[in-house]
Amino acid sequence: MKVLTTLVLTTILTAISFSLHSQNQVRMLSLSDVVEIAKKQSPDALASQHRFRSSYWQFRNYKAGLMPMLTFDGTLPSLSRSIEKITTPEGDFFYNRNLATYTAGMSLTKNIGLTGGQIFLNSDLQRIDIFGDSTRTSYLSSPLNIGISQPLFNYNPYKWAKKVEPMRYNEAERRYIEDVEQININASNLFFSLLDAQIRLRIQQLNLANNDTLYQIARGRFNIGTIAENELLQIELSLLNAQSAVESASLDVQVKTFSLKSFLRLPEDMTLELISPTAPEAPSIDPQLAVSEARENRSDALAYERRMIVAESGVNRAKTENRFNANLFAVYGLTQSTSDFSNVYRNPQEQQRLVLGVQIPILDWGLTRGKIKLAESDRDLETTAIQQEMVDFDQQIFLKVMQFNMQRNQLAIAAKSDTVAVKRYEVTKQRYLIGKIGIIDLNLAQTEKDNAQQGYIAALSSYWRSFYELRKLTLYDFVAGRRIIFNFNDIPDVE
Repeated sequence: MKVLTTLVLTTILTAISFSLHSQNQVRMLSLSDVVEIAKKQSPDALASQHRFRSSYWQFRNYKAGLMPMLTFDGTLPSLSRSIEKITTPEGDFFYNRNLATYTAGMSLTKNIGLTGGQIFLNSDLQRIDIFGDSTRTSYLSSPLNIGISQPLFNYNPYKWAKKVEPMRYNEAERRYIEDVEQININASNLFFSLLDAQIRLRIQQLNLANNDTLYQIARGRFNIGTIAENELLQIELSLLNAQSAVESASLDVQVKTFSLKSFLRLPEDMTLELISPTAPEAPSIDPQLAVSEARENRSDALAYERRMIVAESGVNRAKTENRFNANLFAVYGLTQSTSDFSNVYRNPQEQQRLVLGVQIPILDWGLTRGKIKLAESDRDLETTAIQQEMVDFDQQIFLKVMQFNMQRNQLAIAAKSDTVAVKRYEVTKQRYLIGKIGIIDLNLAQTEKDNAQQGYIAALSSYWRSFYELRKLTLYDFVAGRRIIFNFNDIPDVE
């Protein structure tokens, strides 16, 4: 009896201590509160923002690469001192060469996405100082040069990038929204994990109080001889088990609280009390609507199209890079050379340059044909994989909708079972108190009550998880009846 009294007092003191500590800083959180905090400051939310920023700046770099580029090149100076050989009509001679070269130029270049070539404008100025018995200086200017560098039959990366890069960025936008919905799922899982632990702790605390009351009543009955010692021992064992269950449930609450605080990045000294949510007011969902919205909104659906374009570009590269190739390089401009800087830009002379280079494979032992066949095989393999993934994609959405609609009924059944189990336990408890039934029937009713309460929380958790999973799979808000949208300008460093 001393051991039992010690256990009961320890439990009461622990509960009082926990209650006093909770008064320091208690925060009541609903599911919507947890979800909103998670979307703002959870590690997953920050990681999602970093991934999207990377995709954003990758797309910005692609667009910047299509714009004209203005650059300055300079050498200030280049000094050279050496012994070199020269050939004259009288013979070969070696002489000391000592000079300094200065160059400066501006160039404007623009990639041509349609043809894969490049046009350019440039202007440069050069100065050479030759040191010896006397210093000689000369200047060479090119006030303006305009030219083009154009592959005639080569693979055009700009053409394919123009198709792929916008799609890749659109995928990143959709993937970010999917990441946000995944954060909702993770937050919901942690919320219900702690809620279940808190409810189990309350259940065990209530069971401990009930078992203590029953034990006191049983002792009185035993003393007057209305129950056997075996039944008293059974009730005492139930009390000890209830004490152990309270301690175990209390530890579980602390573990689950730490996990939720860590995910939400909340202060360690904060005590959390969760508010049990109701079921989302989502209608019964039409599977065909869900599949249609998923095909329209999901990043995977866009990725299927992009992967097919990338596969086709691989075939195009194999066909164009390993056969007849030609490159055209043409420049027209003005130039002038003088020893007087004041005349370096006067009366410039014309200069032209035209180069047409060709590459014709004569004998490659089937290398070109093999590369083309390999690229075509990769394309066909990718096509087959995409077709299967699209079938699995539609099936996943369809099954998730069916599961969600079924869980609506399961949640209603769980709620009714919880109400019935609680009422049955109260009736059974009263019948036990007046001696109509034995302790076994009472313990069975208590177990069913506890299981029904935890079953309802489990059903509610599954319902919310399926709700968020369906939002992620379709990027569609079935409550509001519209596509899920997001203002990406709210992400730091995204313009």
